Amino acid sequence: MTETHSTAARGDSGPEAARLVASRVLDVPDFPKPGVMFKDLMPLFADAKVFREVIDEIIAYHGRDAFDVVVGIEARGFVVAAAIAYAAGVGVVPVRKAGKLPRPAHSVSYALEYGEATLEVHEDAFTAGHRVLVVDDVLATGGTAEATLDLVERAGGTVTGFTVLLELGFLGGRERLAPRPVHALLTV
Repeated sequence: MTETHSTAARGDSGPEAARLVASRVLDVPDFPKPGVMFKDLMPLFADAKVFREVIDEIIAYHGRDAFDVVVGIEARGFVVAAAIAYAAGVGVVPVRKAGKLPRPAHSVSYALEYGEATLEVHEDAFTAGHRVLVVDDVLATGGTAEATLDLVERAGGTVTGFTVLLELGFLGGRERLAPRPVHALLTV
């Protein structure tokens, strides 16, 4: 494992925030399969000071009064969403894999490189006009993010922002989500 470092770290919140995230990302080669370089954010979550700074940066970027609820995408997005929601004094809503929610839910299916996946959110998760900040840990190809944003809107929420800690820019996820704005603390 190696740390993801760059003296020219870049991100939408500036180089200082990008360096902060980069300092706590570990590269894990050949996970989950040979040839893949997994970006492990668990060291960032485990470092209380850095985690607080990252959450504060996300709230400062969007504005504390810019959203009524935070949506976290399964599973690491739950960690980020819960922390933002707590710090901002708003609610948190999970977007889960199919079959994990106990009440009636909206669902959306989308293509993956190796098949199809389905995400769900409770039908009563949002009220009309709910301003929703959607967060996840990593933006790769954008399939999961695109499906989540569509799902939130179909369920009655108004997406006011989408934030990730780490964007794998070479995979084109940001372009796939256009014209929706993407906020990434670190882009590699």
